[in-house]
Amino acid sequence: MNDSGKRILKLRQITDKDKATALKARESWHMFTIMAEFIESTERLSALGPAVTIFGSARISHDNPYYQDCVDVAKRLSDEGFAVISGGGPGIMEAANRGAFDGASASVGLNIELPHEQKTNPWQNISLNFRHFFARKVSFVKYADAYVIFPGGFGTLDELMEVLTLMQTGKTKRIPVILVGTSFWQGFLDWIRLQLADKGLIEDKDLNLVQVIDEPANVVDAIFAFYEAHDIEPSDEERQRMLYL
Repeated sequence: MNDSGKRILKLRQITDKDKATALKARESWHMFTIMAEFIESTERLSALGPAVTIFGSARISHDNPYYQDCVDVAKRLSDEGFAVISGGGPGIMEAANRGAFDGASASVGLNIELPHEQKTNPWQNISLNFRHFFARKVSFVKYADAYVIFPGGFGTLDELMEVLTLMQTGKTKRIPVILVGTSFWQGFLDWIRLQLADKGLIEDKDLNLVQVIDEPANVVDAIFAFYEAHDIEPSDEERQRMLYL
């Protein structure tokens, strides 16, 4: 590509050496903070064992039926031997940690620094703090054996679509993705079918990546049903692929 006539300044061409040095130092140090988050999450979570990641809105209050259902789901999963991973904040994240904390297995919170909405909840056996969304997302995915997604906003939809993209493209193995709340999710799924599948933007089989369940007990049963037919331990090939999330 011919870029003649364009002024594309390289870091080494900055005439102010102090400024150039400061920029390089800042970017280099930033890379170390990213590495530190990956290293700490690996050290703290690599021996976690079977785990389920739960996503959902930070804005759902304690008296919302979805909050109560999430506490129920998380408690059932925890008592059945699954660690529960959430975003560590309020709302559905708090409900997930709260239910798991009262159960037999670990309650994990992957907290993120945000200007608002994110406040660490107290029901965490393992608590990690992130500044970078992408490092946190890797931890949500890397250690999950299933996903349970409650109603939420942009963040929840972002996490859901990230998970589906990784499975659709083969970057991770296919595991249960359970959407809780038919009345909330059905319109979204209808749109995906009409605007994406019917227009050839995704394959019809991609619609099978998710299932919608309303009852907490049925959520747990669906995860166990999946692993009655599949090995919960990833194969060597799947482990290798997970290194390149």
